[in-house]
Amino acid sequence: MTSILQPTVNLDSEAIRRIREEKKLTQLYVAKVVGVTTDTVSRWENNRYPSIKRENAVRLAEALEVDVEEILEKNEDDVEGVDEEAEPAEAFPPQRSKDSRAWLLLLPALLVLAGVIIYWLMQRQDTLVGRFEGYRSLPPYAAPGEVIPVHIRLETDDTVKGYILRESFPKGWQLVEAAPPPTSLNNAEGVARWIVKPGDERNRVVYRLRVGENVGKIPSTAYFSGEIIVNPNGRNLSVSLDGDAVVEVDHVQWADLNGDGIVDDGEMLEASDTVDEMKGVHMDWDALEAIWDAGGYRWDEDDRVFVPHKPPAVEEPAPLENSQP
Repeated sequence: MTSILQPTVNLDSEAIRRIREEKKLTQLYVAKVVGVTTDTVSRWENNRYPSIKRENAVRLAEALEVDVEEILEKNEDDVEGVDEEAEPAEAFPPQRSKDSRAWLLLLPALLVLAGVIIYWLMQRQDTLVGRFEGYRSLPPYAAPGEVIPVHIRLETDDTVKGYILRESFPKGWQLVEAAPPPTSLNNAEGVARWIVKPGDERNRVVYRLRVGENVGKIPSTAYFSGEIIVNPNGRNLSVSLDGDAVVEVDHVQWADLNGDGIVDDGEMLEASDTVDEMKGVHMDWDALEAIWDAGGYRWDEDDRVFVPHKPPAVEEPAPLENSQP
């Protein structure tokens, strides 16, 4: 029987975390191997991204050095066993009509035929349309008035003859710089478009986004969405961007991945990779380095900026004296 591979699969978040910790692998290592951010790996382990594309699951399994089945949710229908408390079958089961028996015999063949047709149509569509995918990377946090980096990685094959990338960001936020510059930009509505013409080699789009000053309640959540649009054979087709789609708005610097008020060495390495990916736009590395050197930062409410700040030393409690009887 021909098996149909589903385009997305459900992850077993507990298994992912357990396997990674058993093998003493860091989230940073897994993220590098798979080609995502550590925040994405964290969301896989916390079941915030319960389903992903099958090819990403395969890369994740390779990073964890296990078979892909070990990190997928188990289907209860696949569990074999016998119910010992089940009632015994009747000695003389009711007789089915000839028509019903014929349908039961034909059903497996019909299911196989339907599966073959669906598989053929999917393969045919891939041949006509080509492969086009996009993955967005966002920092986990953003502060009011702060400028954050956004990176979109594009993957297409040679059959895709030009396309449009459409990106939607929160209203009230401002796109201040992009590489390449957007073909169309509406900051009031939070929409930017890039037209990639046939022959243009484009594997990434990066932009800097200023968070709105009046974001309302702090903390809050901001949402992103985007799609890639192609027009093969005169019919519009689109696919949604994968990757990060949520940013928590709070008084946390964008490089502070866990929101503890400190940009540690591991987070600084992540920020360095992000800055490298943002080639073509200006990133204020000096300000980030000053926060790193100071050991921490604080939010200046008057100037509405982050300033370097050394966190206070934690005093260890004095040892308890042994009391004499």
